Amino acid sequence: MKKAQNTAPAPQEPVQTAAGQPLPMKVDVKIGSIRPEGNIRAYASVNLNDCFAVRNVKIVDSSKGLFVAMPSYKAGNDYRDICFPITKEFREQLNQAVIGAYHQALTQSQSPNQQKAGETATASDLVPEQPLGLRMG
Repeated sequence: MKKAQNTAPAPQEPVQTAAGQPLPMKVDVKIGSIRPEGNIRAYASVNLNDCFAVRNVKIVDSSKGLFVAMPSYKAGNDYRDICFPITKEFREQLNQAVIGAYHQALTQSQSPNQQKAGETATASDLVPEQPLGLRMG
């Protein structure tokens, strides 16, 4: 009787273009609620490549402007992000997508042709998909 081997599958390499560049990350953002007062201006949901979702992403207003705060938990006196971008390039892409969706939602909420109550604004088309190695802007 043969013994079954317990082996882990080989890690998958990222999908790349013919030029060896990583394919872009598709970032879809939905703004769930806008808060006109306080430091937290809105909450967002982010879907990555239609296969991973991040909820409770905050758009925070600070003295340096708007920034994106990932979901976090309190550890002692500090807060630690539960999930976060690893690379500077993806952090920039994510921040631009979330803040772009927030500005789009603000514009739609202030226009005379407001969306029906309960609908959310999306920003999947606001930030063009680009390889992570390229700077957007």
